[in-house]
Amino acid sequence: MNSLSSSLSLRAWRRFRSNRLGFASLIIFCALVLLSLAAELVSNDKPLVVVYQGTTYWPLVRDYPETTFGGDFATPTDYLDPFIQQKLSEPGNWALFAPNRYGPKTLNYFATAPNPAPPSAANWLGTDDRGRDLLAQLLYGFRVSVLFALALTVTGVLLGILTGAIQGFLGGKTDLVFQRFIEIWSSMPELYLLIIFSALFAPSVGLLLILLSLFGWMGLSDYVRAEFLRNRQLDYVRAARALGVSNRAIILRHILPNSLTPVVTFLPFRMSGAILALTSLDFLGLGVPPGTPSLGELLSQGKNNIDAWWISLSTFCVLVVTLLLLTLMGDALRDALDPRKQDT
Repeated sequence: MNSLSSSLSLRAWRRFRSNRLGFASLIIFCALVLLSLAAELVSNDKPLVVVYQGTTYWPLVRDYPETTFGGDFATPTDYLDPFIQQKLSEPGNWALFAPNRYGPKTLNYFATAPNPAPPSAANWLGTDDRGRDLLAQLLYGFRVSVLFALALTVTGVLLGILTGAIQGFLGGKTDLVFQRFIEIWSSMPELYLLIIFSALFAPSVGLLLILLSLFGWMGLSDYVRAEFLRNRQLDYVRAARALGVSNRAIILRHILPNSLTPVVTFLPFRMSGAILALTSLDFLGLGVPPGTPSLGELLSQGKNNIDAWWISLSTFCVLVVTLLLLTLMGDALRDALDPRKQDT
């Protein structure tokens, strides 16, 4: 059984790799995610390491007061300050900065152009209406969107598999009760509930994840239910029952592995939907807490600052590329897991 499963998985992987667009999309998307996870090393207003008067400092790990580097105040060091930069560039001193010298919340008080500023040598993609670097906002906002989408997808998959398996395996009255509950629950006004809870509680990523998870499992649950209803009538399940195998073992070791095709195919499209949902809620002001890097907030800024074309254009490009990669991966995954497809 294990050798057969591994053989089927290998064939599906070969079919997936043969889809050039899907496989290339997977590589590019994984590279973008890894880049965003290492965002502090790519875009940060603090040096990665500083050597000052023979002593090594690590600003990413610890905040140092300005007096450490020859300043007059015991406040956290602003490494964009021309005076601090002059001190760090003196003979014997040096600092290693990230390629983009701005963090997601960095405000450059020494900027020469009014905000929002167009792309320049200092800010490669320009700044938003608050003076924050747009490249840093996009990089960190992409990370927030992907991690949120991944968490929402995992919770939706777990709830969907659990409820779908119970309905499909037990059937009868259990299935009937679950179906009526899903019909009632799916008719709840999700957006209104989000507005109400946003007014009652302080905005947080955790609260948003819980609220969206309450409604994000029903679509997958129907697919899993249908697969369980089909598979429980097959001969291998009847044989397992005749041998006295427990219901738990039949579900986990026999039916569930043969019902995961719609689950796996569902994942990229579920992530796309989660990213769009978070972006839409942030655009309406119902998403992540203020100050959190957000693609939806940048789109809202672009709407309010039409002349600052670089805000809308760059954010739109990030969203389009992300959703396109996920869609191509989903199509390739669906073809790879389609039993009607033959190896080429």
